[in-house]
Amino acid sequence: MIRPYVKALAIACCMAVLPVHAADDGKGWKPLFDGKTLDGWHSFGQKGTGKDWSVVDGSIQLARDLKAPPQDFADLVTDGEYENFHLKLEWKMTPCADAGIIFNVSEAPKYHQTWETGPEMQIADLACTKPDSYTPKQRAGDLFDLISSDVENVKENGNWNAVEIIVDHGHVQFFQNGHKTVDTTMWTPAWDALVAKTKFAKMPGFAHFHRGHIALQGGEDKGVEPIRILFRNIAIKELP
Repeated sequence: MIRPYVKALAIACCMAVLPVHAADDGKGWKPLFDGKTLDGWHSFGQKGTGKDWSVVDGSIQLARDLKAPPQDFADLVTDGEYENFHLKLEWKMTPCADAGIIFNVSEAPKYHQTWETGPEMQIADLACTKPDSYTPKQRAGDLFDLISSDVENVKENGNWNAVEIIVDHGHVQFFQNGHKTVDTTMWTPAWDALVAKTKFAKMPGFAHFHRGHIALQGGEDKGVEPIRILFRNIAIKELP
């Protein structure tokens, strides 16, 4: 028979060595990825996950086959929906690839892409984020097509980039590798003026929803194939 205090000690020791994605840390953080499966995720508008998504070495991987049908690399979205939250994750990708992290996504049947409803934190490889190859507001850390970061601090290809998205009653903040890249508030006159200058002005559902899914974008390529994008250490803390 195991004495109660010995049993408790054993449990505590086991918990101490669990990886970050295995359990709540007791401060409100919950894993969105268990490091082994795609449980809790599905491809946008589908019941399961597309063939180009998998788990490799503790990371979610998109290995996009450009000849594959769109459903194979459709954006990966959370099963759950979130309103006010703090999201953290790490990403890296092949040279010249780009993708995004999109939030407040609606899967209503009339929408065919995550970006029709959800604002996007752009993520992109450094090789193709130079001023002469990328337009402003489309670099890593930007609020895609809306707000440009004041720095270009994405790491060299092959290194992990740590990003955070905080959405708190419309107040949106992005962080990339420890630097705040975006600070804005949705659903204000200033926000409406920003949107009015972009392609999103013609999308009535864009940034309309106060609650929605979080999406990992299927990615695009600016010159190097095949596209490979990795995400890990994905955790969320819901805010009141």
